[in-house]
Amino acid sequence: MANHDEPIWDEYAWERFLQQQDRKTERYMELLEKYLDDPNRDQIIAREMGWNNLLDEDGQKWAEDVQSTFEDGMEEEDCEEELEIEEDDGFQMHPLYQASFAMSIWLDELFEESPELQNHPATVKLTTQAAIASAKLAAALSDDDAEEIGMTIAYLKRALKAVSNAMEGALQLQGGNLLDPDRSAALQTRLFQIRDGIISLMGEYRMEWRKRFGEC
Repeated sequence: MANHDEPIWDEYAWERFLQQQDRKTERYMELLEKYLDDPNRDQIIAREMGWNNLLDEDGQKWAEDVQSTFEDGMEEEDCEEELEIEEDDGFQMHPLYQASFAMSIWLDELFEESPELQNHPATVKLTTQAAIASAKLAAALSDDDAEEIGMTIAYLKRALKAVSNAMEGALQLQGGNLLDPDRSAALQTRLFQIRDGIISLMGEYRMEWRKRFGEC
């Protein structure tokens, strides 16, 4: 629950925050890839990231505990188990998320039938961005806290961007006549339905924001 003594973030404040987190994540992944086999990997990454609190003994122990917990969790749970654990989450019941998730499954099945297209750059772009759209929709729809409407809109904007990128991949496949007309039409219908659904939902949340907090 939000602290009423603190200012409530609108979608633009959340977007700036999420962009900062993206940059930090990208930097961390770059460093992890670069120093993966270095015995002093954790200390080097902590120093490069400015995580000075992780350079002391307590900080190193914390990092080791986190990594151990993560690795244990990955070994114990497969994707089906994770879905079972999350099956009561509210976002999974939302028709827009269901449509996005169903499209990702449909794409996987589509390109399993066409292995020659699986590694095509347009296919990779389409499937990757479709998966990202589902993840962003899950993040947007997983919190019903009215005071976090700004965060919801910011994640919806990211989902919309991912769908737009997926549409670019689809257009490249269609332009190269790599999909038959029926599948091409079905793909276009799914993408436009999800895109229009996100735009409509963003409008609803913005109206709710104005109702509760006034103009941004």
